[in-house]
Amino acid sequence: MRRIAFINEKGGTGKTTLAVNTAAWLAQEAGLRVLLVDMDTQGHAGKSLGVDVRTLPRNVFHLLTDSAVRLEDVVQPSAVERLSVLPAYKEMADFPVAVASDARRSRRLADRLAPAEAAGYEAIVFDAPPSMGLTTRNILVASTEVVIPVALTYLSLDGCAELVETVRQVGKEESCPELRVTKVVPTLYRKTALADAILERLRTYFPDALATTPLGINVKIDEAQSHGQTIWEYSPRSKGAEMLAAIAREIHEAATPGEGKGRPPRVA
Repeated sequence: MRRIAFINEKGGTGKTTLAVNTAAWLAQEAGLRVLLVDMDTQGHAGKSLGVDVRTLPRNVFHLLTDSAVRLEDVVQPSAVERLSVLPAYKEMADFPVAVASDARRSRRLADRLAPAEAAGYEAIVFDAPPSMGLTTRNILVASTEVVIPVALTYLSLDGCAELVETVRQVGKEESCPELRVTKVVPTLYRKTALADAILERLRTYFPDALATTPLGINVKIDEAQSHGQTIWEYSPRSKGAEMLAAIAREIHEAATPGEGKGRPPRVA
């Protein structure tokens, strides 16, 4: 079962957009049964699929902190066939405190998602919060692959390098040998000299892992989210749909070892 985390401690990089639409593409085009796990207090992944996260009696926080709550108690269906969502909301802010005394606190998410494969899910996609605390560490431990969205701004380069090192360190400390960065996706692309210069530096830093299609700014993507829909439900022939499909296809083809699609790219 593929377990793909979309992570960047900087907000506003297009992380949720990529997570939601990649999960939808894997369900629609690759034919996988996919679980999208939202771990952010804003609940944007669920909202982007039309789920009213504010009114749900239970969400991922309750699954993580209450042993009586089962996975099937909190998973919500979506309008996309084969795609379900495990929503989050403001309660997730209390997660680090709620599990502070647990010796396995960094593995709580992995433990609670253990029944997912037996339940028929073939891929899990994680939307992480914009921070590198215990919540994101849980996501890394529960994942085998990391996708890093990088906004094409100067300061984002430093943050990307630090995140790659964090992934390596967590993999070592938590005995997760499969954990690795499989894709770095340039986002917020505009045709400017600065953006192109940063893109060229990313190609130098990540010669094998950099997505060949940058995610540009596209109004149809924003409109789709405001309607609680994926880009293919809202505007399937738009430029935004074309970009997101190309990126999702690259992520799909960057499978982890043993899945028949080759080894993941090396991160420089």
